[in-house]
This record gives sequence, structure tokens and C-alpha cells, in this order.
Amino acid sequence: MSQASQAPAPRFKRILLKLSGEALMGTAGFGIDPAVLESISADIAELRALGVEVAVVIGGGNIFRGLAASAHGMDRASADYMGMLATVMNSLALQDALERGGITTRVQSAIAMQELCEPYIRRRAMRHLEKGRVVIFAAGTGNPYFTTDTAASLRAMEIHAEVLMKATKVDGVYDKDPVKHSDAKKFHRLSYLEVLQRNLKVMDSTAISLCRDNKLAIIVFDLHTRGNIRRIVQGESIGTLVTDEENRPW
Repeated sequence: MSQASQAPAPRFKRILLKLSGEALMGTAGFGIDPAVLESISADIAELRALGVEVAVVIGGGNIFRGLAASAHGMDRASADYMGMLATVMNSLALQDALERGGITTRVQSAIAMQELCEPYIRRRAMRHLEKGRVVIFAAGTGNPYFTTDTAASLRAMEIHAEVLMKATKVDGVYDKDPVKHSDAKKFHRLSYLEVLQRNLKVMDSTAISLCRDNKLAIIVFDLHTRGNIRRIVQGESIGTLVTDEENRPW
């Protein structure tokens, strides 16, 4: 019997993976680490081998962060548009890594740039997923003042993803920064309301509220542990689950 036939069946048919731009930096302080791209590509390839449909949203903080620039006097809308362009660069880099690994990929941008990628069209995105292609959603929502967390929540609901998987540098959600505080407490499960009331930095409040209103579960996990994405999809309890009791995905 082959290893694939022994593997647990995936719990989800379609997921949205949210990656921060900073995750692509690796140990560098700026830009894109090719080794990180290869690792993410390998994780996504494992999901495709299980038959899971995968959509991705990537931030742009490794190249340009609009909110930080606006804090130093730049017009917020202009800064956010620059941040959207940074997400397109990251999306094209991930597309390249995936396609070199044999995974057919489409980038859809909320800002039209037809020489580089497709425009975001919801029905076309869903058709790509049904055909087994990975779809990367670039340029956020196409609107300033909205984060890529909000874009991830919105796209996940538009394509009827069963779960939003938020990749981070730590292994879940804590009550305070575990890097700075050795007594930080990890949460294995939270409700949307607890995240908002405790002001926990899972995703921004708009994204959390969207997920709460539409009953979309969020799983926060450590991206840098190889195989985590596959293990979560196969039903292992990894990271922190954000949901309500009536909306548990398993």
C-alpha cells in the first residue's frame, strides 16, 4: 500500500492560506528569501497531492508597509497603494516557485495590470480552483485603508473556503509576545469575541468581524515548521483555532 493511500483524508476541500510578507524574508531583514519560497511551495504541493483546493493571500510588509509609511507623513491612500504593489511582487515570486515545482498557478490582482496577472474575477477564480490550480490573490481588496488580513477574509468567503489558515512566526495565539515574555500563555481555542475583547493580534478587527459574521473558522499556526499545513488539513490540532462553538470545523 502506498504512503498516499495510508494518509488521513483531508478535513477540508478548499482552504485560503494567509501569508504575511514578513514570512517571506526568512532570516533576512528585507525582501524575499528563495529558500522560504521553496518551503512554502513544497507545503502547498503536499496539499494539492491530497486533492485540496488552495487559494493564497500574501502581505507586502517585507517590501513596503503602507501604515508605517503614513505614520511618517506619507498620504495614507498613496502609501496603501504602494503596499498593494508590494503584494503583487510577492505573489509573482510565489507563483514562480510553485510553477517550478510543477503546480499550475494563477495570480489575480484587485488592481488591473494585465501584462502581469489576471484581474480578480470571482467566478474565474473558483473555476481555476475546481481545475486544481492554485490561485494567489494580489493587491489586497484594491482599496486603501483595508489590510491584507481583511482581503484574506473577504476572498475566503467569496470563494467559499472552509477555513482561513493564518501563517505566523509563532505556534499560535498568545496573551502576550512569547518572544519577549517567557510566561506568555498560549490559547488553543478562542472565540471571535474573545479575540476582539482581549485585543489579541490575530488579525485586524475588521477581518475578525467578517469571519465572525460569516462563520468562517480561523486557524493560526507556525509556518516555519514543515508539514504543519498538511497536518492541520488532515485533522491534527495544531496552533490556535478561532471560531464559535456552533461553528467548529471538526
